Amino acid sequence: MTLIPYYSVAREKALRETRSITVTGDPSLPDDDYGFLEWYCDEAGCDCRRVIFRVLRKSAGEKVWATITFGWESPAYYKAWSRYADDEIARDMASASLEPTGPQSEYSYAILQLFKSVLQTNEAYVARLKEHYYDMGVSRTSKSSHRPSAQLRPGDRVKRRKR
Repeated sequence: MTLIPYYSVAREKALRETRSITVTGDPSLPDDDYGFLEWYCDEAGCDCRRVIFRVLRKSAGEKVWATITFGWESPAYYKAWSRYADDEIARDMASASLEPTGPQSEYSYAILQLFKSVLQTNEAYVARLKEHYYDMGVSRTSKSSHRPSAQLRPGDRVKRRKR
């Protein structure tokens, strides 16, 4: 499977819609802006309905601080989609987790928790990810022609303060 960054397909839209979270005073993470760059599978016929995030810190250049995988469909969908998924794997695919083959840092787990508490719970943001997935233009195998529309405004940012 080949992954390509969303910004390589929809540069202007990615610049407007890539999410970042500003962290200040959180004991588990250094103060900074954390950008969640989206990467998607471009394999024809794949309908994985997943995104890989490479998380960067504004003050740290291009170093990847966490690689997170996120699937927005139900465990039943992933069990049917993947011939290798048992119940446990399907549950993992239907949520957010650290991508075992991607770069990680000592802060990866804390960044994953940040994603789960702020972004994964935001229905409009998840709808935006689905839209970006279909923007990639890959021929999907899904029988559904539904293209969700996101309700977030361009440039939306979330600030996270001390817990």
